[in-house]
Formats: sequence, C-alpha cells, structure tokens
Amino acid sequence: MPKRKIIKIDEKKCNGCGLCIPNCPEGAIQIINKKARLVSDLFCDGLGACLGKCPQAAISIEEREATKYDERKVMENIIKQGKDVITAHLKHLAEHNQEEYLKEAVNFLKERGIEMKPENTEYSHRSGCPGMKMADLRKKTHTQNLSSANYAESQLNQWPIQLHLLNPNAPYFKDSDLLFAADCVPFSYANFHEKFLKGKILIIFCPKLDNSSQIYLDKITQIIKNNNIKSITLAHMEVPCCFGIVSIVEQALKESGKNIIIKDYTISLQGHII
Repeated sequence: MPKRKIIKIDEKKCNGCGLCIPNCPEGAIQIINKKARLVSDLFCDGLGACLGKCPQAAISIEEREATKYDERKVMENIIKQGKDVITAHLKHLAEHNQEEYLKEAVNFLKERGIEMKPENTEYSHRSGCPGMKMADLRKKTHTQNLSSANYAESQLNQWPIQLHLLNPNAPYFKDSDLLFAADCVPFSYANFHEKFLKGKILIIFCPKLDNSSQIYLDKITQIIKNNNIKSITLAHMEVPCCFGIVSIVEQALKESGKNIIIKDYTISLQGHII
C-alpha cells in the first residue's frame, strides 16, 4: 500500500463538536462515540479543507500508508446529500486545481443524468480560484506618473504570495532570491518594498495563526529543492511566536539537502530593524 498525505485526528484533543464535518467536502469525517473519526481512507483526499476549522486543533496532516483516494466512491457518498453538497465538492476540487478528480466527478454526474459542470460553480476547472492564478510581475507596465511625489512603485514580483496558494514549480522560483515574511511585517516596517522586497520573490505566512506547519515545511522544502535558489531572506516580528518562520525555513533548507546562507531580520513593534 503506497504512502500518501491524509488527515489525522487526535482523539485526546477532539471534543466531538462536529465543526469539521461541514468543512469536509468528501464526507470523510463522522462523529462516532462522541469523537470525530475518519470513516474511510479512500474518502480523504489529503488536501486539508478541514484544517483550521477545529477549535481544538485536533486535526493535522500526516503521511502514512493509506488506501488510494477514490473520487467515484466519494461521489457515491455525497450525491445522496443534494446539489449544494455536490457544488461544494466541485468547488473544493477546483480551488485545489485537482483537474483529474474534477473530470471524474463530472463524468460520474453525467452517467447519472445530472448536468452539473465546474463552470456552474464560482470557480472554473481550467482556472481554479481566480486568486490562485499565477502571474509574473517582473516586467511591469507603468500606467502612473513615476515622477509624482505621491506615487511609490510596487516591488512585488509575482502573484500569489501566500504560501498556501503557491505552486512550488512556478517559473518565477527559478534562479530567484526568496523573501519569507511574516504577515505583519509589511504593515509594521514602512520601507518594506525598498528594503526587503525589491528583486525578490515573496512568500508570506503566519506560524502563529496557520495550523499548517507540516504542510508549510513540505512546500518550502519542495520550493528550495526543485529550484536554483540564490539567496534566502527572512523578515519577522520580535514577538516569540513569529520566530516560528525561522525554524520552519531552516528545517526545510536542511531537508532540501542544499546549503544556502539565510539572512534573518527581526522587526520591532515600533517598526524598526532590531
């Protein structure tokens, strides 16, 4: 049985509130004996839509031997629950660019005479979530008067910037200088664009609020391992929880097997480099 990513529920932390259930578009979670349970490995796609919905932080992603996810079995499970549930599932697949599973789901519906296409939902299976569409902004077209005293040119070089949404194989990662910034840094350090962002590819995340440490570690490892990264810069706040960025990136660099010097900057709550 192959290894793959799949959710793990900590029964000691789980209080059986059930908030995770409506956030699992595959119907893989049920409350059994007052605890949330993964009812079948083949229902869980391992994408983690339920992560962050648990107030007890009882759900995480692990990699273990598990039965292969089965889209048709999932559709058999959710088709009984009505159009709204089917729509939510199609959106979930589109948001995560799961085109193979999306095609299976649409074909399954067609076989049963149900005409629902991904375009019927908010997202298209070709483009996914509009906010996830990749854009290389390094060749900018200026539409404003750069001589204006009220205009400062953005140094943003790519989109998206949130680690959750980034593709580790995006072309702008090739031969790039990476900047990992905590979410709060651009709001705290006034000269963020000129001092840190200029000439770099930006990756932002929050080690305190995001319950995705392992997912982040895996993705950052892939970015560093799969691309020729020229330099790594970290920018985080002085509060203790923000130093999680340092440990995650350092561990990812170690797991990538590469040797790259990390420049680490700490920003005070007053907006100064410490």
